[in-house]
Amino acid sequence: MIRDAFNTRIGFILAAAGSAVGLGNIWGFPTQVANHGGGVFLLVYLLVVLILAIPALYTEISLGHAAQANPVQALRSLAQRPAGVGAAAGAGMGYLNVGGAILMLSFYHLVAAWMLAQGLASLALALSLDQLSQWLQTGSHSRDLVLMFAFISLTFGIVIKGVQQGIERWSRRLMPVLVLLLLSLIAYILTLPGASTGLAAYLIPDLSALQQPGLIVAAMGQAFFSLSIGLGGMMIYGSYLPKDTRIGKLVFGVAGLDTLIAFLAGLLIIPALYVAMAQGLSVAEGDQLIGEGQLIFQILPQLFAQLGTAGAWLGFAFFALLSIAALTSTIATAEVPIAYAIEQHQLSRRQAAWIIAALIAVIGSALVIWFEPLFNWVVTYVTQFQLPLSGLFYFIVLGWLWQRSNRLRDLAKQQLKYRLLFWHLRVVCPLLLLWVFVDVAF
Repeated sequence: MIRDAFNTRIGFILAAAGSAVGLGNIWGFPTQVANHGGGVFLLVYLLVVLILAIPALYTEISLGHAAQANPVQALRSLAQRPAGVGAAAGAGMGYLNVGGAILMLSFYHLVAAWMLAQGLASLALALSLDQLSQWLQTGSHSRDLVLMFAFISLTFGIVIKGVQQGIERWSRRLMPVLVLLLLSLIAYILTLPGASTGLAAYLIPDLSALQQPGLIVAAMGQAFFSLSIGLGGMMIYGSYLPKDTRIGKLVFGVAGLDTLIAFLAGLLIIPALYVAMAQGLSVAEGDQLIGEGQLIFQILPQLFAQLGTAGAWLGFAFFALLSIAALTSTIATAEVPIAYAIEQHQLSRRQAAWIIAALIAVIGSALVIWFEPLFNWVVTYVTQFQLPLSGLFYFIVLGWLWQRSNRLRDLAKQQLKYRLLFWHLRVVCPLLLLWVFVDVAF
């Protein structure tokens, strides 16, 4: 079977950065900044991106690139020692990646449905469609199901067309629109009263915050999670690169674009919080910023409502931004189970896409109907256990289990700089990630 592949380097960078640019960048990063000393968190974050996140991204992409296969087959073939046991462990982690990707897509599409609801409600309000706006703003099973199915259709309508014609083509369209929307929103927010105070809080480090407990772990966790590492999406993207591709510069390109968008998101959200405070809205609980869900779905919509007609269009643009960020992430994650179904079960891409989409629709519907007992459990399992556990296993495979055709291992025998890099990936990164895993999980 001839595997699909990316057609251009820029197409890969935009697609991989699109996978990484998700809700963690647009709302997670600014929230962490606000709760950990503003600019000082930004400095620590940039440092740990270099120390942990870029090595983790390089590791996951390298595994897929070397194996040229889906996560199950890739990890099975590269976990070469001990003989038999390593392959079984690798395959087991690959299956966890496939299952985790399906679970993540189930709750991510529901969250995306809420974003669509808010964005379309703002648009309906701007167009004086008050009854439609009211229905979109009022939470209900019917609203959530309709919009979730719509977003699932968007995701699988893209991936069903393949890597070049679907993922790469749409990433080249969506990422520039996302950046343009982000810059436009920043430009508008910075004109409002209170924004300059927020800008100072974001960009001027409060060095006393370096003594905050949990600052470094929070920065490591955010840097790791923001690059969408741990579910096999970057691995499958790496497998679609030609075998002779040098991936080092590509990894820095992806990480750089992802970090830039996270930084720009901070330029939008932090000043917007201070604008909201200037409008009399409460954005904190004690000394901590109000929860991310409340911030996005309650506080900011209240702010937009106070800005009149301009606020309605602002709200539409903001939630369009979030929806695009969600879509670029879902199309990457969807490729994990689709590639597995195609390569392991000899299904056509169309068959695989329909089956996976139907499975996600069923699980997502269960999350809508039985929200209270299921939603938080699924989110916690994927984000706090699956992602760091998978990332830790990737480091172990690259550093300890992968023997034959491990280019980095071979280079480490010849040059000191590669020897240092290899030991950093082999020892330092797993220990740092284990620290994050223990802190988050327990």
